[in-house]
Amino acid sequence: MNQESYDKPAPEDAEDDAPATRRDAGDAESSRANRGWWDRNADEYQSEHGAFLGDDRFVWGPEGLDEAEAALLGPADSLKDKDVLEIGAGAAQCSRWLAARGARPVALDLSHRQLQHALRIGGSDLPAVRLVEADAGRLPFRDGSFDLACSAYGAVPFVADPVNVMREVRRVLRPGGRWVFSVTHPVRWAFPDEPGPEGLTVAASYFDRTPYVEQDEDGNAVYVEHHRTIGDRVRDVVAGGFRLVDLVEPQWPEWNAQEWGGWSPLRGNLIPGTAIFVCERD
Repeated sequence: MNQESYDKPAPEDAEDDAPATRRDAGDAESSRANRGWWDRNADEYQSEHGAFLGDDRFVWGPEGLDEAEAALLGPADSLKDKDVLEIGAGAAQCSRWLAARGARPVALDLSHRQLQHALRIGGSDLPAVRLVEADAGRLPFRDGSFDLACSAYGAVPFVADPVNVMREVRRVLRPGGRWVFSVTHPVRWAFPDEPGPEGLTVAASYFDRTPYVEQDEDGNAVYVEHHRTIGDRVRDVVAGGFRLVDLVEPQWPEWNAQEWGGWSPLRGNLIPGTAIFVCERD
């Protein structure tokens, strides 16, 4: 049973078809595994999901909630001249949307290959975006460098120490800065990663925080995802120095007929798939 990651396509190569288990995995192992996984699978991911994501669209999750409508970072006309950090940016689609509204985004990702796709897409007439390859737990920026920070399914579900990420984001934000991030809704951890009726029966404990790990024949992790309950996520936000101002659980819209991994209209109409945390730095 593969836990549901919005970012994760179905792997095709032998290494990524490795056995899955539940075991501890620390920061270093998680970072190394997920960097390698994304470098290997970025091409497939962008090919499979690029049309949905667009080249310069800001979408928060598989439901299709668009920042143009949600305005979780603030009204679109308030983004002009804002310094914005996108964490786990992938091919920087969200950052391009921000740049088109006059913001100054920096798109950060762990995966070199994902950023190569960002360069490929950005080679058109779209607004330029600064790209940075780095780990979310060690942000290479000075204190108070940004007005806003955002992450659409990037980094947070894949790190062993999310509080450290929160503290790093707080460090690089200016006072009053907003931090908005989306993750797989924690309730999904209890259900199989299947889009059909078989994905509607609880198969695991929601309270089991043991990481989901795919590993090679030598037991080395090649993909790691970490589960936190809703309460855990709230406590992580607070421990990181933020004030939680909203928790958004997008409903599945009628127009969206796609299946994306374990996401589907069937499941999306019955159980939440995405949780978006809207936070502010005091």
